[in-house]
Amino acid sequence: MSTKPLWYRWARVYFAGGSIIGTGVLLYIYTTPTDEQLIASFSPEIRADYEMNKELRRRENQEFLKIIKETSSSNDPIWKTGPIGSPLERSQRNANERLIDYDQFRKEEADKFKQNEIEQANLQLIETEKLKQKQSSGWFNWLGKK
Repeated sequence: MSTKPLWYRWARVYFAGGSIIGTGVLLYIYTTPTDEQLIASFSPEIRADYEMNKELRRRENQEFLKIIKETSSSNDPIWKTGPIGSPLERSQRNANERLIDYDQFRKEEADKFKQNEIEQANLQLIETEKLKQKQSSGWFNWLGKK
């Protein structure tokens, strides 16, 4: 038997366990990169692809959450997930592998961009016409004064 008291042995156990856990937590905190550091370490092509697909991933997540809410509110069994395919099944019966249509998403984004450019061009045209009218309307226009 050991000559050390029981509380001393338990204190050593707790100290050793706390040291191991504390070391793990500190290593995790100081070695895990932040999202910004991780994105900054990407190559320019991958970073551009990441930025381009950010909105697509956000919309997929919204669709996924909508399907989850519909599934959870129904009384059907959990294995009848509707449009979400099971990762364990090879043949996805009536399930779509994608939650949204990528081509349709890209087309909508391009249409929004074009519409925004058209609106900006129209605003610039209106502003230019106002400036032109303001310059041409004057009492002493023939003298070149404003």
